[in-house]
Amino acid sequence: AIGTAMIIRYCVHAGMEQEKAYALSDFYIQKMDKCQSIDEISKLHDVMCIDLCKKMNELRRSQILSKPIVLCIDYIYSHIHNRITVKELAEHLNFSESYLSKLFHKEMGLPISQYILKLKIEKAKNLLQYSEYSIIDISNYLSFSSQSHFIQVFQKYTGMTPHKYRTKHFRSDWVEMLTPLI
Repeated sequence: AIGTAMIIRYCVHAGMEQEKAYALSDFYIQKMDKCQSIDEISKLHDVMCIDLCKKMNELRRSQILSKPIVLCIDYIYSHIHNRITVKELAEHLNFSESYLSKLFHKEMGLPISQYILKLKIEKAKNLLQYSEYSIIDISNYLSFSSQSHFIQVFQKYTGMTPHKYRTKHFRSDWVEMLTPLI
């Protein structure tokens, strides 16, 4: 747990979003708590280190963002469970909506609303894969206007319904990680 905390702290210092880093930390610490031998912990530690290195490598390969866009992304991550509007983001950053929209699209390559939806779908995929929350609970948690809207958006981004996604992926990564240990 101490090693995990130190690695996560380094990742945050090097630019990983805090929410993402701490979610990964919690995930790996919970999995380590379930390990029953030092060998299992060692193998899980190796998997964690490789996973975090890949994530940091992706982060480093991504473009360098301006401070307003970094602050915008941080705000989105911090409020992902709420309905977020461009107006709200612009007010938070003290910019006009049109300027923020243009800057965001220029640096991120997609409109703010699309970025928010993609992030919500990534969060939903994670919840479907690693939690037992119902689809309606996930839809409500991520502030979709309705469960049918959530299903429609989820299917647009993933090619399958949330139910099919859960059926296919529920804790599959974890089972694959543990297979060598069993």
